[in-house]
Amino acid sequence: MSEARLFQPIKLGGLELSNRIVVAPMCQYSAIDGTMTDWHIHHLSSYAISGAGLFIVEATGVEAAGRISPQCTGLYSDENEEAMTRVLATARQFGPTAMGIQIAHAGRKASSIVPWKGTGALPEDDPEAWQTYGPSAVPHSENWPTPIALDTAGLKRVKDGFVDATKRALRIGYELVEVHSAHGYLLHQFLSPVSNQRADEYGGSLENRMRFPLEVFDAMRAVWPEDKPLGVRVSATDWMEDAWDINSTVAYAQALKERGCDFMDISAGGMSPDHAILMDLGPGYQTEFAAQVKRETGLPTMAVGLITEPKQAEHILRSGQADMIALARQMMYDPRWAWHAAEELGALPAFPPQYGRAHRNFNRRPAP
Repeated sequence: MSEARLFQPIKLGGLELSNRIVVAPMCQYSAIDGTMTDWHIHHLSSYAISGAGLFIVEATGVEAAGRISPQCTGLYSDENEEAMTRVLATARQFGPTAMGIQIAHAGRKASSIVPWKGTGALPEDDPEAWQTYGPSAVPHSENWPTPIALDTAGLKRVKDGFVDATKRALRIGYELVEVHSAHGYLLHQFLSPVSNQRADEYGGSLENRMRFPLEVFDAMRAVWPEDKPLGVRVSATDWMEDAWDINSTVAYAQALKERGCDFMDISAGGMSPDHAILMDLGPGYQTEFAAQVKRETGLPTMAVGLITEPKQAEHILRSGQADMIALARQMMYDPRWAWHAAEELGALPAFPPQYGRAHRNFNRRPAP
């Protein structure tokens, strides 16, 4: 049998993953009023039998105004919770993949158009559009509406929304929660001086800009069991001058570690449509950031971004750049990526017995 690092188990808190392959959160834009539909049954069930160690459900808004688009999932109502419970229970009948959820608020990037209909924000006169919120009254770009700067009551409302969504995630039965603090969404907006121009205790210095995201994390950690992993996805850099950068990310990760964070999911960008100014796009272009966070904080990290080949993923793990590999678009293109990676690396993936005849390698041991 292969000694492929990609297929070795890893423990996060009290949860042991069967391997280091993570299906990253991927928005499906298929919900109704935040409520999952039958599409999500198909989607989750497909990845439950994918052979991945962990599947993380798409960015899920903590309030209706926190969804990325009108078709994005939410976890702010009993209807949302009931449907998600049904979807997760159905998917779990078919495969052993651990299930997590990414809890989020889109902030000033909310009320957007679904990608197959266009890009950018919904027109303000569109009946599906809504008022957005942010740390400051600074739009995402000149073509986006100006958000309302969150006041004391607004900050409490949003934090309470994260807590409520976390409680719902626990009742639903998720084994892991990831806090979305990346890609230009609300918590990232507080972190970055590009979007955070506040003059109170939540703006200005790095310590102040981290304050609200850390308060949200603390509140979520207080209601999420200690033995269940709670991690954070972060953009390591805005790819802009005088903006959020990798050194700030390390400081944020260290503060999170002190508060009981179990892992960091290291991405980048999303703060501005102009973020590509400093971006050097290429295979594994974000792994160096995961490596630095891992090296300087000791936290387990996920590497993500243009990781497509099994040997590339294996090298990232063996060279110590990260502890897990998260794939999104590649997984949408090839939901059986883990099976193919196992074949290439000489390992065996998890598979349902109904598919045991699919490949000769599956006959080398009984299905789990």
